[in-house]
Amino acid sequence: MKILIVSTVSGTINAFLIPHIKWLIKQGNEVSVAANYAEDINDEIVELGCTIYSVPFQRNPLKIENLTALKIIKQIVMNGAYEMVHVHTPIASFLTRMACRNIRGITMVYTSHGFHFFKGAPKKNWLIYNTLEKIAARWTDVLITMNDEDYEYSKKLTLRSKSSYHKVHGVGIDLDKYFPITLEEKLALRSEYQYHSDDFIVIYVAELSHRKHQDLLIKAISRLTERIHSIKLLLVGDGEMFKDYKELVSYYQLEKKVEFLGYRKDIDKLLALSDLAVSTSRQEGLPVNIMEAMATGLPIVVTNSRGNRDLITDHYNGIVVGIDDDVACASAIEKIYMSNNMKTYFSKNNLDRIQAYSIESILLEMEEIYDDLFSPHNKVITNKYISPQKAWITGRSRE
Repeated sequence: MKILIVSTVSGTINAFLIPHIKWLIKQGNEVSVAANYAEDINDEIVELGCTIYSVPFQRNPLKIENLTALKIIKQIVMNGAYEMVHVHTPIASFLTRMACRNIRGITMVYTSHGFHFFKGAPKKNWLIYNTLEKIAARWTDVLITMNDEDYEYSKKLTLRSKSSYHKVHGVGIDLDKYFPITLEEKLALRSEYQYHSDDFIVIYVAELSHRKHQDLLIKAISRLTERIHSIKLLLVGDGEMFKDYKELVSYYQLEKKVEFLGYRKDIDKLLALSDLAVSTSRQEGLPVNIMEAMATGLPIVVTNSRGNRDLITDHYNGIVVGIDDDVACASAIEKIYMSNNMKTYFSKNNLDRIQAYSIESILLEMEEIYDDLFSPHNKVITNKYISPQKAWITGRSRE
């Protein structure tokens, strides 16, 4: 089968979808990818022999470049004779589904990594993105979501194929990369990274943004420095709010307590040397950073937001606090710091729960979806036929 995987930006493919692409190729499929390749092409994509298309999708739905992207992706699909198109991320997903709506013989699969509208979201998000999803649903055969809130909402949408709503446990975590280490290994790692053995290290891996809400955690840390003298906060990631959060750290005089580590490729080691992981995000799809921390065996504190609460059950494998409650966040961190029994209990439960989120488990879930989709009893509804035309694309295939 010829399959085209589409995402707004190449980073989504590079970070999350390569194991899925490998699996599809192993099953005998021919896979191509299309995205806005503003960054270098991942070597693994090249080595897999995928045809790579660069399409100028923009994250802002109002950008004029999206009209060009719509024309390009339509010609890619028509010229490529693809039997299935699997779309990811809101803008590319909408434009691709619109482009393919009248092309016969294509099965359209859409994976939402988190709708841009959710309980508590700004009204403009509901106005723009909810409207786009309602329109594009009629051009969709299969809709895959990753959290309870999105799944329940998805069933209100009218798809082209009946009863093709699914929920999977995320994109999959590599349990061979993220796993707990011994105390001896942890101390050696701390020595390598120049941290003290008695430091209480809190880590938050996320882009520095309004959505990720690092300011809440910084305020919580400011409440704890007198009670937990050894506390250190590692903020791992870059982003538009770097300057603002840096100024907030200075305001609270936390320069010796908070470290901005920027973009890193050694997340597994940074998690392994830490004592506690935190996510103060305002909303998530299904947060990979939390799943990686779970796999490492860390206790976790999260805000009560979509995605976070799908992974963390309060006082079972972590503590859940209010989205804007820095007092409760500080209290939760201190509780875990004070109780070795709580740390052990949360750690064990995280290691048990994360098994369902492994890459192997997710690929089994996807296999079931594909098997059901292409079973003889499942008729995919398509629209009228449009003959292929000469493609206008920016693409390349590397051997």
